[in-house]
Amino acid sequence: MIDHDGFRPNVGIILSNQDRRLFWGRRVGQNAWQFPQGGINPDETPEQAMFRELEEEVGLREQQVTILGCTRGWLRYHLPKRYIRRHYCGPGPTCIGQKQVWFMLRVDCDEDAFCLDRTDKPEFDAWRWVRYWQPLYEVVYFKRHVYQQALEELAPALYPEGVPDRRHVYAGPSRLLRQGYP
Repeated sequence: MIDHDGFRPNVGIILSNQDRRLFWGRRVGQNAWQFPQGGINPDETPEQAMFRELEEEVGLREQQVTILGCTRGWLRYHLPKRYIRRHYCGPGPTCIGQKQVWFMLRVDCDEDAFCLDRTDKPEFDAWRWVRYWQPLYEVVYFKRHVYQQALEELAPALYPEGVPDRRHVYAGPSRLLRQGYP
């Protein structure tokens, strides 16, 4: 489903733990890290798509998380030309990027509930908890602006007493890596 401007509707998911660290997933077979995200089916609301993607990519169910907030509208990013699949889209507009509604969730269960291989084609093969602004330093360049917008807009939901300072936050990748499956 591509809109008339060429953007695919999508949801992004920022998961936080009790220490306000964020879930950071490594894409299968790559040294690329990102938040869970996925497309919205024509018969779904963004919230329904978010819960479906959460279960597919991370293995968590609706009752294991609390929604802390979501972005007020769509956040868009353009795909680099090399990633645009003109032959793939069929009739209608070519997909030039994604428009996303982002959700901030708090995880209300133990880490052993995470399951990265719930589907035949897992998105992630490992994950770790990171500091709030760290994803801005590690996400692929063409998604960085959307990540910044989402993190800035949703930060008050996680930090009502005041958003943490971004300066000098990056201390290198966290050492604790959790493998998703054997």
